[in-house]
Amino acid sequence: MDKIAAIDDPYLLLRVATERLNAAQQEVTELARLRRRVIQELHAQGMSYAQIAEKAGLSRGRIHQIRHTGPAPEGAFLGVGTVTVVTPLRHDAATGRSMVALDDMRAGKRLEDLARTFGLNVATDNVTVDGQIDLNRPGLLAICGPRMSEAMRQAYDADPVIHWEREETGWKLVDTRTGREYRSGSQLDPAQPTDSAFLGRLPRPDGNGSFLAIAGIHPNGSLGVIHLLANEIATLWGQVGDRRFSCVVGVEYDPQTGEPVRAELASPLYRHEDT
Repeated sequence: MDKIAAIDDPYLLLRVATERLNAAQQEVTELARLRRRVIQELHAQGMSYAQIAEKAGLSRGRIHQIRHTGPAPEGAFLGVGTVTVVTPLRHDAATGRSMVALDDMRAGKRLEDLARTFGLNVATDNVTVDGQIDLNRPGLLAICGPRMSEAMRQAYDADPVIHWEREETGWKLVDTRTGREYRSGSQLDPAQPTDSAFLGRLPRPDGNGSFLAIAGIHPNGSLGVIHLLANEIATLWGQVGDRRFSCVVGVEYDPQTGEPVRAELASPLYRHEDT
């Protein structure tokens, strides 16, 4: 603080002080999340709050206060600090411009809102019309399937269990462990208001970390995944933490509005370290 206060240029001082304050607030948020997580884990292992307080040198009341305040630990399922929600741009033949489809916009906005409820800072970005996306950055939450981006297709190909495949009637997801295939209800006769979607944490191309990938066979599936996250993120966090995994989500939606009415795991949740 003394070094910042000694800056002569008032405009530089304002910028540097703001940047440092933002960083400090982010650090406070993550430390609060970390200590709440540790208390929950110790309690789940069988320790009482009184025992935790004694071992940590804190009062029992303080332990209870920490347990109920600060951002929920399961928010780390999405990332820490700042996350970037990415949705694909599409070509608008009528105007010749790039645009975000309404369903993609809805999915992106809901994922942004969910991340903010966990105290995360949120940035946004887009996959370009020609499929360009930088996957080598921290905190990436990509809502994009293999059809919209070659980079995403290659990332999905690295998944050891759940594969995307293209057939005459459209895309499908295949569980290579069980051989089961998952399709969209629009491919059936008669058509049904259902979809299948991929949810997983995949390795970055540079090998320095991973990113969260979400993609329905149709946009209804992506909305369904976010619906699942909003309701079951604590369970998912408890099963996989921040490690790599993949699964198929089955989604049922309202045929009039396209809104998900039910979303659940359709395949086992595969932890990649176990495959």
